[in-house]
Amino acid sequence: MKDALQLKPRKGSRLSAIGIWAAAIGIVLAIVSGFGARAGFLSPFSSMGAYALGSLLLFVAAITAGLGLIRSGGLRGATSRPLVWMALLAGLAVTANNGFVMSQAMGVPAIHDISTDTDTPPAFVVIVALRQAEGANPSEYAGAETAAEQHRAFPDIQPLLIDKPADVVFASAKEVVADRGWTLVDASEADGRIEATAETGWVRFKDDVVIRIRPDGAGTRIDVRSKSRVGRGDMGVNARRVRNYLHALQARLAN
Repeated sequence: MKDALQLKPRKGSRLSAIGIWAAAIGIVLAIVSGFGARAGFLSPFSSMGAYALGSLLLFVAAITAGLGLIRSGGLRGATSRPLVWMALLAGLAVTANNGFVMSQAMGVPAIHDISTDTDTPPAFVVIVALRQAEGANPSEYAGAETAAEQHRAFPDIQPLLIDKPADVVFASAKEVVADRGWTLVDASEADGRIEATAETGWVRFKDDVVIRIRPDGAGTRIDVRSKSRVGRGDMGVNARRVRNYLHALQARLAN
């Protein structure tokens, strides 16, 4: 009788085991999604899919590992105590991070083309050839509807006026592009145009940026446009990129 009772699974052990395996597979998928995008053997959408599946498994891991610990009265039902806690913490960490990212996108319109000048937006020139892949968004500005949505959601996205000559601003603008880790595609001081490509976080979606620098009275006007290569909405990424770039450029020129 005693031997039979000892063979009976402890409360929570099955849930804990599910949590451990879900976390292990979820972590592997999350890691593969990032490294796969960087190595080039996963497209951004495939990488996003792998990360989404990994995140779902880690969410399941947080629930099942937590329930397993509760049912076992602490750690008594866990066959691998540290692993259950690791599954729980990993699941909570990734779920909390995803929740934070999603919260930043709440209320953001489903647009992917942001410009400080929506009437005569800066045009891509050299980058046009890089956006010819099937499924890529066209390089032309998205239009009046996008402009209206941008003005409603991001009224602070405006041109930057600097009381410095255009050549000084141009040099600093290139330096800020390098500081931000973007890939410089073209820089024409004669045309007052800088083109670059930025990559988003973990899954490496490519977004293109064009910076227009023109004399304005005794100073210089800087316009910036950022557009996603693929996808409909950008969760506010392009607006944050334009805003952060202008803040960084203004700070550099103030020194």
